[in-house]
Amino acid sequence: MKQSETSRERPFQSSLKANVRAINERFGGSSDLVVRLFRSDAAPERELALMYIRGIVDESTINESVLSPLMSMQLPKPFGKEEPGLLEALRTSILSVGQVKDVLMLEEAIQLMTGGMCLIAAEGHAAVLMAGVGGGEQRSVDSALTQTVIRGPQRGFVEDLNTNVSLIRRIIRSPNLHVQTHKIGSETHTDVAVLYMNGIADEAVVKEVYRRLADIEIDGVLESGYIEEFIQDETFTLFPTLMNTERPDTVAASLLEGRVAIVVEGTPTALIAPITFFNFFQSTEDYYHRFDIASFVRMIRYGAYAVSMLLPALYIAVTTFHQELLPTTLLISLAAQREGIPFPGLVEALLMVLAFEVLSEAGFRMPRAIGSAISIIGALVLGQAAVQTGIVSAGIVIVVSFTAIASFVMPEFNIAATSRIIRFGLMLVAGFLGFFGLFIAILFILVHLASLRSFGVPYMTPMAPGTSVRSLWRDVFVQNPWWAIVLRPQDLKLRNPKRLKRSKWPIAQRQIKKP
Repeated sequence: MKQSETSRERPFQSSLKANVRAINERFGGSSDLVVRLFRSDAAPERELALMYIRGIVDESTINESVLSPLMSMQLPKPFGKEEPGLLEALRTSILSVGQVKDVLMLEEAIQLMTGGMCLIAAEGHAAVLMAGVGGGEQRSVDSALTQTVIRGPQRGFVEDLNTNVSLIRRIIRSPNLHVQTHKIGSETHTDVAVLYMNGIADEAVVKEVYRRLADIEIDGVLESGYIEEFIQDETFTLFPTLMNTERPDTVAASLLEGRVAIVVEGTPTALIAPITFFNFFQSTEDYYHRFDIASFVRMIRYGAYAVSMLLPALYIAVTTFHQELLPTTLLISLAAQREGIPFPGLVEALLMVLAFEVLSEAGFRMPRAIGSAISIIGALVLGQAAVQTGIVSAGIVIVVSFTAIASFVMPEFNIAATSRIIRFGLMLVAGFLGFFGLFIAILFILVHLASLRSFGVPYMTPMAPGTSVRSLWRDVFVQNPWWAIVLRPQDLKLRNPKRLKRSKWPIAQRQIKKP
């Protein structure tokens, strides 16, 4: 610890070779550290050093805008090698890159080098120049891989923070979009950007985001999931209290609603906070379609989520304890199917659900060319073989298949994963206690949901606590047309809650209604 603190406070020396040696030792003689000692043609008495890390800089920019001007520099006046104005002349008259700054401390220069800057040092100067020449191989902007849409922008985030922020800037072209960058991780020094709309977002929420990020103490941040676990309100819950997305238009829409976005260097996934339970059932694509179609699809999502959690448990409870609820014909058909099945309904359902989860995980991890084929063929072969050999009944295969399809309807993967886990608990409760246990379990889930918070915002808003604002309810379960969405979501204390000045009918209809 003492060594680390000493290195952070260590200033540069006036000896060029000593400074080069110190940086080389700090990097442990890494092979990707490039060190070039040279003298200018115009002033051969001045020894200079150029240092950078290969792979994270644009070497063509270094050659054209840094090295070439230094080799043939013409200074305004003849500087001696001890002249204190040499670095100032290099910064103002020689270097032609956009970002150039003076640095006095060794550790600060090292951090800037690992961020894509090159170092220029001169003999006799206890300071160095850092020039921004970041570059290297990066993934180009492409369509989102996990959150595809039929209608709407196809661009998705990449692993570069500046590119991701620029994608959001291209959508929200306003100076009110504020971006503040922090470094988190004692070893990785990962850039984490906080974005919000000044004049719309709640200042208390923005300050709380800054406070939680400042409290993070960790050696490295490799993905936004690291940040999510540190800043979420509740740890021991299956329900996500932050939303993640790889779509710039989703982030832009959330910012315009008054929410805060967190973008992390090195990952194509951004975090959005605060959110409510109902935000996970609303897709940005909903607002690109007609409101009636979007409302219908949204109701399907709510129904599919309930099916993905409850259907196997309902099947177990009915076939085990409450057969009187089934029509006689259906009951006889199910009883005939289960004749000869060696397992009770609970074990039969658990076997099939576990088999589906294994196939689903295998499909995710296999190469794309064969992943989907493995899942489909495995499900067909295993399901048919299990029914023919009498291990499970045909009814449970239908139930599990429809449950699996319903779980993929959700626009957000993390809320769908929640239903997959809760499903097992509900199946066990239904297998031992029937409908009585199932109702108690559902009540417990609802109470737990009502107790959650996302940066202080109640998770079940507007249902709990209730609200009398009709537009809120309409945009939760049924989507309004754009000309009627006057207010932004009221789950936050926004500084500017209005989107429109007032609700207006479409222009053509207003013209028709005129006398």
